[in-house]
Amino acid sequence: MEYPTLEGKLIMPEYGRNIQQMVAHALTIEDREERTRCVKTIINIMGNLFPYLRDVNDFKHKLWDHVAIMSGFKLDIDFPYEIVKPENLYTRPDRIPYKNSRIRYHHYGRTLEEMIEKVSNYPEGDEKNELIRLIANQMKKCFLTWNKEVVDDKKIFDDLRELSKGKLDVPADFLKLVESRDVLHSRKNRPSNNQRKK
Repeated sequence: MEYPTLEGKLIMPEYGRNIQQMVAHALTIEDREERTRCVKTIINIMGNLFPYLRDVNDFKHKLWDHVAIMSGFKLDIDFPYEIVKPENLYTRPDRIPYKNSRIRYHHYGRTLEEMIEKVSNYPEGDEKNELIRLIANQMKKCFLTWNKEVVDDKKIFDDLRELSKGKLDVPADFLKLVESRDVLHSRKNRPSNNQRKK
């Protein structure tokens, strides 16, 4: 009995040892046309392993790339696509630029801070007032998510003023925010994940 571990490392384990052996067999075929026909058959078999990916763009292209990789880029056939080059196989993707600026209040998060910055530059009017109301209500909900005690609207408006660098100086009696008890009550009555699964 042959142990699979003695047959060498799988180059692409998701396809299994049989596909890798088929690709190895294709390398031994001397006639170029016969070899190309054999690889096309292997590609069809590989596609049948993942039928749910057939509608994905470039699925066939990826299969041809994978055959080339499994052959160690030694297959001498006419590829229908330009295959990946060995030197491009292990290139690192570009670094994703992350904002390293400090978040003043973690319970509000960076997105709310960015929204406050945008709204503070809006022209005065009903639209700006409505956006301030929506943001202030969201700030109150975020505050109550992390701090379970009741919060005064004045605290929210003070934080709004601070985060907008004084541009959004809204008096506490200018807007009526959602009641703390309503936010906490709706969270308490919301079914937990375990209750939803039943």
